[in-house]
Formats: sequence, structure tokens, C-alpha cells
Amino acid sequence: MKKPLHFNSRTIHGGQHPDKAYGAVMPPIYQTSTFAQESPGVHRGFEYSRSGNPTRQALENSLASIENGEYGLAFSSGLAAMDTVLKLLGPGDEVVSTHDLYGGSYRLFRRVFEPLGIRFRFVDMQHLPRIEEAIGPKTRLIWVETPTNPMMNIIDIRAVASLASGRNILLAVDNTFATPYLQQPLDLGADIVMHSATKYLGGHSDVVAGALVVRDKDLADRLYFLQNASGAICGPMDSYLVLRGIKTLHVRMQRHCENGREVAAFLRAHPLVEKVYWPGFEDHPNHQVARAQMSDFGGMISFVPKGADYQDAVRIAESLRVFTLAESLGGVESLAGHPASMTHASIPREEREKSGVTDALLRLSVGIEDARDLVEDLRQALSLLG
Repeated sequence: MKKPLHFNSRTIHGGQHPDKAYGAVMPPIYQTSTFAQESPGVHRGFEYSRSGNPTRQALENSLASIENGEYGLAFSSGLAAMDTVLKLLGPGDEVVSTHDLYGGSYRLFRRVFEPLGIRFRFVDMQHLPRIEEAIGPKTRLIWVETPTNPMMNIIDIRAVASLASGRNILLAVDNTFATPYLQQPLDLGADIVMHSATKYLGGHSDVVAGALVVRDKDLADRLYFLQNASGAICGPMDSYLVLRGIKTLHVRMQRHCENGREVAAFLRAHPLVEKVYWPGFEDHPNHQVARAQMSDFGGMISFVPKGADYQDAVRIAESLRVFTLAESLGGVESLAGHPASMTHASIPREEREKSGVTDALLRLSVGIEDARDLVEDLRQALSLLG
């Protein structure tokens, strides 16, 4: 039996083979909508690029490999991937999800699927009894983010999987923040792993894409049917860009984690910073869970300047010089965001603030620059409060 490759090798070789036509090491970009058939219904594995494309298939094979799954599906965005999972449900079904959820996910749940008859229950998933209380006879899906966006809360995937087991409930985990480099939810009992591949998997802020990975063939077939029928597929060029990004995921994540640690420590020691949210701190809620299910703590950090209000947070964000004020995360460059007015603006203020997303909260995606420059940039921006 062939010995499986370690993760760092799978990012480069997992599910990949030289192209059959000319031996190209990188999968060619098959920029075509259709494929010639020898006879009606007789083809070489591909007939129409919505149903399947060699470049997308190469990406999907890679996704399955790095997540320790069997089947990967690539989409036009992370929300398109989520949309496909939710289409497994029908009117009357219920979903339990975390109360501190990415704003786009919340909007999809509440404004698209809730009017179609699907009910959503949002709970603090750091506490297992609250999840158990929310599960009812009509619950068909538990949707988990961990670490959560933007509060960096940690949810125990294995414990949630035990709650779902034997109840005809699917467990889906948004693994965008952690990436498979740090965390592999399928190994912890999840049924579905989802990614906004726009973020760390692509890694260069030059593509929008999404991904699902599963192990069960029946579930994979159902998702593939929906992917093909609905059509929100990842195009060949975008597939190529994400696949290129995955090949350096391991080395980028090492630096994201190293820089994240330095930036988090700096912020916590700064006299003008009131709170820092980063799961690597030993007193972070569920830090021990993070240690158990993650190999490191990542480069995503949120913080609240001391005594700050909306205007103070905006002033700091506008004053950053190395960090770029922008939506998104996970690129090689460091980004800063103001969740209340950017990524989470679609969530009503009252709901946002219940989970800690106040007007003063800032979120950082720590890139792979020199950490000294990142620290100095934050220092000069915070000095505006002094």
C-alpha cells in the first residue's frame, strides 16, 4: 500500500497528475465551454464546462486531498457553496448556527432561505448545552464557523459532531479562517467542509471562489446535482488561480501564524487597546479546544481600542499605511476592516452587538510582510488616540 503524502506535499501533489496531452506539470487552463463528442453521448469524460471541466476537476481533486476528503466541489464564491448546501433542505427544516456569524452568511440565511420556509436558530456555540437545547425534531443542519468571524470564538467540532450523530442532522463547518493547514473538520466528525476559497486558499486577493469537501458519495452526488443544476461553478481561470494558491498554502500559513502571534502580543500589551480577540491566548475562551483541534492559531485578530467609539475606529482604520483598509482576508497582504460598517453591516445593529461586534471593533487579517512593519503601522495608528 502506497504511503500517503504529508500535508505540505499534498498541497503541491495531492490529487494532481501531469496533463495527459503534453505532460504539463501545472493543469492547463481549459478555457472552453464545450467538448467534441465522438458520437452522441460518447466523449472523453467532459461534455460541457458547467457539468465538468478539466481545470476545475484538478482543483476539486486538490481540495479533497488537503481536507482529507473524497469529493471536492468548486464554486463561483463561498456563498454559492453555502447556497448549494442549503438547497439540500426544504420548507419546515431547521438550521442551528452560531450567533456570531459572517454577515454574508447571515444575510443568505435570513433574507434568502428563511422566506422559503427554512427556520434558523442562532446560539452561542461555545457552550454545548445551548446547541443541544436548540436542536429539535426538524433540525437538519448545524452550521459552524470556527474560529468565528470576527470574534474569533472557538467551537468544539468533535463535540458538535457527537450531538448531530444518529439524528439525521448534517454538520457543516466553514473552515475559511483556519484552512486545512490548521484544522481538518472531516477528521473531527463533520459531514461537509466549506471554504471561501477567495481567502487563504487563493491567497493573493485576485480571485473569488468557493469550495465544498465531503467523504460520503451519496452526499457528494446530491451536491454535484445541485452544483450542475444551479450552475454557480468555478470557471477555468479562477480554478487555476485557486489551485496555484493552494500550492503555497503551507508556507504562507506558517508566516501568517508567526506574524499573527507577534501582532496579537503587541496589541495586548498596548495601553490604548482594551480587548484583543485571538485564540492563541491561554485565557481565550475555549483556548484548550483550539489547541486540541488546531495546529496553530492563525493570522486573524480582532481588537477594540480603549474608550473608542465609531469615529475613533474609523480614524484608526483610515490611518493605517501597511495594512490596507479593504473587505476580505487571507491574502499575502495585511488587511484591516471595520466589521460594523463593512463585512457585518447586513446584520441589524442590535444582533451584531449581542455577539460583541460593536462600532469600535476592528478586524485584522495579518499578512506575510515583515512583522516589525505591521507592528509599527499599528503603533502609529493607535497613537492618534493618545
